Amino acid sequence: MDGSFPPDGPIARIVRIRAGCCTRLGIMIRSVLAVLAGIAVLTVASFAIEAVANPLMMKMFPAALRIVTLVYTMLSVAAGGYVTAWLARRAQVRHAVIMGIIEAALTIMAMLRLPGLAPLGSWVAGIVLTTPAAWLGGMVRVKRSSIGSP
Repeated sequence: MDGSFPPDGPIARIVRIRAGCCTRLGIMIRSVLAVLAGIAVLTVASFAIEAVANPLMMKMFPAALRIVTLVYTMLSVAAGGYVTAWLARRAQVRHAVIMGIIEAALTIMAMLRLPGLAPLGSWVAGIVLTTPAAWLGGMVRVKRSSIGSP
């Protein structure tokens, strides 16, 4: 007897079941953390750009402020989608889209709680474009990884 369990015995089945549970739990934790990291990246990027760009834009091009704000916000969301896809490793675009949907829901909550912060059109445009921007970030990651780039 070499001390190993028979491959079809009850102990071997329990070990396989437990290993499978740990693997699924690890995948789920990685998925959640990937989405949260994407949201963190888009939030930090958006606030950092806003801190610099808004004061300059207000002075130089006050009429273009809404458009510029929408553009850098969507670029931030795309960056969050990219990071989400990169960290998820599997179903990369799906994870990026989920991050976009969550961000759109958070934007809806912000719109309802802070109605005077921006015009309704800006809120709606941001909500409508968030998920496609996250999808785009995920797609960029998938394309980059398929050609061998990190």
